[in-house]
Amino acid sequence: MQRPRWLTRNVGVLSAVSLAQDAASELLYPLLPLLLTVVLGAPAAVVGVIEGVAEGAAALTKYLSGKYSDRICRKPLVTTGYSMAALGKVIVAAAGVWPIVLVGRVVDRLGKGIRGAPRDALLAEGVPHSELGRVFGFHRAADTAGAVIGPLLALAILAGTNDNIRLTLWIAVIPAVLSVILVGFAREEQPAELVRRDPTLQKQIREPLPSGFKRVTTVLVIIAVVNFPDALILLRVGEIGFSATGVVAAYVVYNLVYSLVSYPAGALSDTWPRSRVYALGLACFAVGYIGLGVVDGGWVVFALMAVYGGFNGFTDGVGKAWIMSLVSPTVRGHAQGVFQGLSGGAVLIAGLWAGLAWEVGPGNGVVPLLVSGVAAGAASVWMLTFGRRLD
Repeated sequence: MQRPRWLTRNVGVLSAVSLAQDAASELLYPLLPLLLTVVLGAPAAVVGVIEGVAEGAAALTKYLSGKYSDRICRKPLVTTGYSMAALGKVIVAAAGVWPIVLVGRVVDRLGKGIRGAPRDALLAEGVPHSELGRVFGFHRAADTAGAVIGPLLALAILAGTNDNIRLTLWIAVIPAVLSVILVGFAREEQPAELVRRDPTLQKQIREPLPSGFKRVTTVLVIIAVVNFPDALILLRVGEIGFSATGVVAAYVVYNLVYSLVSYPAGALSDTWPRSRVYALGLACFAVGYIGLGVVDGGWVVFALMAVYGGFNGFTDGVGKAWIMSLVSPTVRGHAQGVFQGLSGGAVLIAGLWAGLAWEVGPGNGVVPLLVSGVAAGAASVWMLTFGRRLD
């Protein structure tokens, strides 16, 4: 059976890399709120602050890494990024006070910032514009499959060690190191040499990014201001009565739906306007956030986490493919760097305001969840009505 032309060597290798890294990250991530608030005794607001600051620290590196990856080799940046992510997990596992957790998360997210844009440019290398949705949908599906494997491993380890959170965090280092090793199997052309030899490419790489890219990026970044870190969602699940095992199980449900939806959503966006696919994701966001803001426990939490998983499934890979389709191959790294850098800044703002507002009104995150949910619902309607004008 012939391999689809969009399933290149880099798509296969980098999808495996992301699966291993996300297994590590998501083994750790659902336990982070518990590590901070239960083991280390930090207040709830610290969870939002740490995640917001970590994402904000990554924002600048996303921009710089993307910009210069169009001029230099991309693979070393990808390797450096995954190596820093592994180091960050070691720091978090060893932390005895919450500021050290902040250091570990910043190192981890800086690694993500360094690797993200050049990796996405490598994924798109040699792929027709008409199949970019499939590429990024497949990559996100593999990435999020790791996010299912990680929490399941966490559940098994917690069950076998009487909820030993610290040991579970150390085990997360193993797949993180594996991801660094797998990067070695990726290939790339030498963009710096190509640019030096071709005057046309030299001109293209200096040209401003197109207006369609700027419009789409502006809208998606504004929306991201209400999408606060998932650590706060998991904190909400814990605060309405779920144990550590229950929180991890809810996160597994979220990631399973995220993974299952990603490839079909990416393929759909190759034939349907990407703004409409994105709007479906925002509708899932609205239902998930509003629902989690009003319920006080029970099985419905798992249903809402499943719906919320549809948000990233319909938007994450689709958004990256949307951005890639609007720019030429010579500036794909720069475009992704700008998009991901600004998005990281928006997440910083979201984490800060949501964390600081966590105890406002009824407390336990009700107010930020409802505010964000309503805003996402309005954005979904706007995207369905006017989204096709963005391109």
